Amino acid sequence: MSVPSDAQAEVGPDRIIEIAIAYMAAKQLFAANEAGLFAALADGPAPLDELATRTGLPERTTLILADAMVGLGLLERGEAGYAGSPAARRYLGGSTSDVDLRPFLTFLDTVSYPHWLGFAETTRTARPAPLDLGGDRLGVFLGGVMTYNALHARMLVGAYDFGAHRRVLDLGGLSGSFLAEALRANPELSATFMSAGDLVGHAENTLAAAGVEDRVEVVSGDPLTDDVPTGFDLVLLEHVVHRFDAEQNRRIVAAARKAATPGARLLLLDFFLEPNGTPRLIDTLHAGEYLVIDGTTVYPRGEVEEWLTDAGWRPVDILELPGSPRVIVAEAR
Repeated sequence: MSVPSDAQAEVGPDRIIEIAIAYMAAKQLFAANEAGLFAALADGPAPLDELATRTGLPERTTLILADAMVGLGLLERGEAGYAGSPAARRYLGGSTSDVDLRPFLTFLDTVSYPHWLGFAETTRTARPAPLDLGGDRLGVFLGGVMTYNALHARMLVGAYDFGAHRRVLDLGGLSGSFLAEALRANPELSATFMSAGDLVGHAENTLAAAGVEDRVEVVSGDPLTDDVPTGFDLVLLEHVVHRFDAEQNRRIVAAARKAATPGARLLLLDFFLEPNGTPRLIDTLHAGEYLVIDGTTVYPRGEVEEWLTDAGWRPVDILELPGSPRVIVAEAR
């Protein structure tokens, strides 16, 4: 019998098991969210029996979920009982002014997760699973997507100085949250939001709720076929490129360049793949998510930067946002 070398002995199955059972952690998080476990602790810690009373769950279930959340770092356990972690209190407790991620978790549980059950078939065919948005599922879908976008918008405003600009165009955007956050933080900024379909109405509602609608012109139009306004020193492409094919994206970034003044900046926010080195896990996971949900594409960053360069943009930086997509920063040549 051969004796394992020291190197072989140090190689264990821990990481494989951790990844393989990750769905258990996600489903317990979704269940805790649905039961209101985090909101039940918004006003302070609670022992197990009181937490069970607050959530209406059996004590056995409460113990399983609460201990799992402790193990995942979303709850803490002390002499006074269970308490939310700082992140859970901020984003899941429902008692702060920050982005409430609970609708996003509901979307992941009820819309996204069922699609992933058929992911093996999607990998064989490269086709998405049928997307059923009947009944209240459309509301859950939009609520989750727009909540996640609101997080991205909050992170972007914290990472980029919008105060250096005066006129910003959100071209083909998915959410009004990006302009809402930028305008709220920069009183001298004015903006135009141009997109098509139901996204226009959602943007109008978001901007009005933020109290900045008087500084935004909302234009219903297709960036591929309609005239795009001009004279902007900042152009924002948020969650645009994954929704279009390569040729369409070339046309969109060219339209963005025509809309920009000399020396203007472009912020292109999306998930990107990296052909070299270690990719960001969040990017690769979203490549699978977009494929299985609706067949859209997470592109290699180099390909996107090639589109930009050919259209008259010069990539100058890339921003990494916590729990969010990355942002390619480019300058109009």
